[in-house]
Amino acid sequence: MKKAKGEKEEKNWYRLDLSAIVFPTLQRQDFSSVYRLSALLKEDVVPDKLQLALDRVLPRFPSYKVAIRTGVFWRYLETNKRPGPFVQEDIKNPCMPMPFRANNRYLVRLYYYGKRVSLEVHHSLGDGTGGMYLLHTLLAEYLRLQGHPITLGQMVKDINEKPDPEETEDAYIRYANAEVRPDRPKEKAYLIRGTAEPFYTLNMIIGILSAREVYQVAKHYNASVTEYLNSVMLYALLQKQEQEKPKKKRPIAIAMPVNLRRFFPTKSLRNFISMVYPGIDPRLGTYTFEEIVTQVHHYMRYYINNKFLRGDITTNAATQQNPLIRIIPLFIKDRVVRQFYKMVQDKSSTVGLTNMGVLQVPENMIPWIERFDICMGQPFSRRTNCSIVTYQDQMTITFASSIYESDVERLFFTKLVKDGIHVKLESNR
Repeated sequence: MKKAKGEKEEKNWYRLDLSAIVFPTLQRQDFSSVYRLSALLKEDVVPDKLQLALDRVLPRFPSYKVAIRTGVFWRYLETNKRPGPFVQEDIKNPCMPMPFRANNRYLVRLYYYGKRVSLEVHHSLGDGTGGMYLLHTLLAEYLRLQGHPITLGQMVKDINEKPDPEETEDAYIRYANAEVRPDRPKEKAYLIRGTAEPFYTLNMIIGILSAREVYQVAKHYNASVTEYLNSVMLYALLQKQEQEKPKKKRPIAIAMPVNLRRFFPTKSLRNFISMVYPGIDPRLGTYTFEEIVTQVHHYMRYYINNKFLRGDITTNAATQQNPLIRIIPLFIKDRVVRQFYKMVQDKSSTVGLTNMGVLQVPENMIPWIERFDICMGQPFSRRTNCSIVTYQDQMTITFASSIYESDVERLFFTKLVKDGIHVKLESNR
């Protein structure tokens, strides 16, 4: 926004949204709050055209063209007018930590390799939905520069239009108005044991499946695709814990983000997710796979609705809006948040699993894209994370871990194969 003549130009700035507040606090050299969105194209990438597309597109997403700043009480995002970010050739280990002073202070990175384009985003800017809008719009502009007419629609924004103010809102605040605040999971969940990999190593295993096959199998179990895949994950983790023969069994829980845009209207491209924790407790007895599916099915139907989710939003907002917490210096807030996350939050789930669902692109963009992938960054503790996305009939399931062992991944994909689903595996190992 420009001031009157003779006054200095004032930079735009944004408060960190309710989800984003925690990510810079947890930043460390061996943990990154970075996720990766990738597209495999039908032709080799031309780096110069990709850079030009990025330069044209990023200003259309003002909450992504920012640097993070530190105040006395809170961090905030400030418009970044430095050159960049610059397209780079891809690296072996994705989702590396993103130092706030590096890369001309940008919190996005763009890589290419062969036919692949990969966008990495720091979670303080937005969730996977917001990042995917940026990637789709970027790919559309790149394809136009390659001579392919691409129309607007789906997740492709018009880079010549002025951004809607609602795209940069903290949508949590608008909907934090429930009269009760649900409790958080408090019991310690089963944690995967594994051998820590060397510093800066992220192991990726990608399964490529037919979405139709997965849908048919899920239908056989009277479950949705997300319910079925969560059940497969719990089944694999149950076997993993049994193989370890622990003295004391622990509940098994999945941390699964829910896209709140499905329930609360907003155009926000920033974070707007809530966590649910489907799980089983093997201390209660032996579970068959069918019993796991039934439990997950009813858990999802009970908790994933606008009533419970509004209550969860209100719980999240209560801390930030507390007048006493507002005046506590940032360095004290950081210590408390880190300690809480280490002692409570990180131990409340066994793995993270996110399913972005089915991606749609404009019809004249379909011939140029082979598939999409999503990769969650390094886990905070020694475990694995799983992310799922579907495009056309291609479903990709990506495991990312910082441990050597891949038992969970093997057990997960083995169950899919036993259910009659064909799986093709890729890895960066």
